[in-house]
Amino acid sequence: MMNGIVDTINRKPLRELLVTLDAGTAPLWGNMNPQQMIEHLIDQVQYTNGTKIPTCDVSPRQAAAAKQRGIYTDEPIPRNVILGKLPDSLLYPDMQAAIDQLMAELESFDRFFKEPGITVLHGGFGPMNYTEWLIWHHKHFTHHLTQFGLIS
Repeated sequence: MMNGIVDTINRKPLRELLVTLDAGTAPLWGNMNPQQMIEHLIDQVQYTNGTKIPTCDVSPRQAAAAKQRGIYTDEPIPRNVILGKLPDSLLYPDMQAAIDQLMAELESFDRFFKEPGITVLHGGFGPMNYTEWLIWHHKHFTHHLTQFGLIS
């Protein structure tokens, strides 16, 4: 953790925090269970490591304004934001397998951005570089780990 937010670069403490999460823990808000949350993070990181191809769903002007708020301010992600339907089934056999996959996807994210000048689209913020994605992942992980009481 750094300054009260999750540091997705420092993977060992992140993994140690995630493995303390019990599969039966109820969220403080929202409808996800713990494994759905981890699988959601896997899905989202896959859009930033070349596994899935993202699209931007807003105009460049809207994206620039949203990126300014979402990346360049300390404004947290609001609670109870619903941006899609929860999947009908889990992809991984258990929490440990999902956590292992999340860590692998984060490593892939780092490798993907090794080539200078790479940007990847965010659905609401437009093209983002590695630093901007790190900021977003930090905020997004913080949002969900707070959702399950792993951090305050």
